[in-house]
Amino acid sequence: MSREEMDALAKERLVGIARTWYDQIRDGIVPFIRLPTRTKLNIAYDDESEVWKYGDRESTRAATTEKGAAHLLKMAYLVWFLKKQLVENRSSTLRELYYISEGWKKAKFGAQDESNLLIEDLEIITEVQREAFHLRPEEDGASLFGPLKIRETTRRGVREMHCQEDVGEAGYPIPNNVDSLDFIDHDAKFVIAIETGGMYARLMENGFDEEYGAILVHLKGQPARSTRRVLRKLNDSLNLPVVVFTDGDPWSYRIYASVAYGSIKSAHMSELLATPQAQFIGVQPSDISDYNLPSDHLTEQDINALKAELTDPRFATDYWHNQIHLQLDMKVKSEQQAFASRGLDFVTKEYLPTRLSEMGVI
Repeated sequence: MSREEMDALAKERLVGIARTWYDQIRDGIVPFIRLPTRTKLNIAYDDESEVWKYGDRESTRAATTEKGAAHLLKMAYLVWFLKKQLVENRSSTLRELYYISEGWKKAKFGAQDESNLLIEDLEIITEVQREAFHLRPEEDGASLFGPLKIRETTRRGVREMHCQEDVGEAGYPIPNNVDSLDFIDHDAKFVIAIETGGMYARLMENGFDEEYGAILVHLKGQPARSTRRVLRKLNDSLNLPVVVFTDGDPWSYRIYASVAYGSIKSAHMSELLATPQAQFIGVQPSDISDYNLPSDHLTEQDINALKAELTDPRFATDYWHNQIHLQLDMKVKSEQQAFASRGLDFVTKEYLPTRLSEMGVI
């Protein structure tokens, strides 16, 4: 879909919200909206798309109470502003939107979390991404490096580049709107998504991308939506396997889960953002003992997070339950850069090739 077509669709969907409220008032109905309940209990596995999505539980927000009326008032101002932004071909960041609301009097947001949640509400109602409203996040998408040639459409025109030969040491910066990217050509065999910048740089320096035909994607911690979107696009468009390489702690396992299955916060966008075929390569709790990796003791927060993951539907497999129970018994965690204790080449010469072979990727 072209940018012009997407703009037209976004405007049509926004106007549709206002039209629904108008029809409700005309028919003597107090204006309301229905939205899925955004909790872990309302996430259900969708067999067709192979991702976790919101279930059937819903909440209603209506102008029958002061709180409900204020919510709809803020949404009405937001719909008006976003439509105006589309008509004028402008864009804004989520942070700018929060400050713009200062001029909306009773409709101004109390905090940015409130405006962010309202944007997510609009995504659910309209079934389009916030990027279609010309909204940008504050955080950057991360970067990628590997045997891939891309074409990017920007406000300044179209450019082509090779993500090894035409980029610096940091790699190609993933744009906010991944739909502006086309993959022209590649010599890749798989994609490896890497949590930390240190390990991303280690794989680049060791030539892992060249030796194994790997596209390296730096997740930059908890990945931005654009990073997850590019992983899904690489998997869908080029039919490349995706593996995720993180630290060995409960917070990093959630990074993998957000890549593979989606997150509770963005479950309404799971079909676009999640890559259900993505596999977890490590660091596994079993790796900590198998390779005698330097480790730290689990904190009380770590232990509680691991126990919570045992009831998280995204980890409802024998593999994850076994690994999590093992880690709770071991009471330790380890970072992916701990492999350096065995030498700077160990991770690229021994660990990753062994795991990739076990997983059938190489």
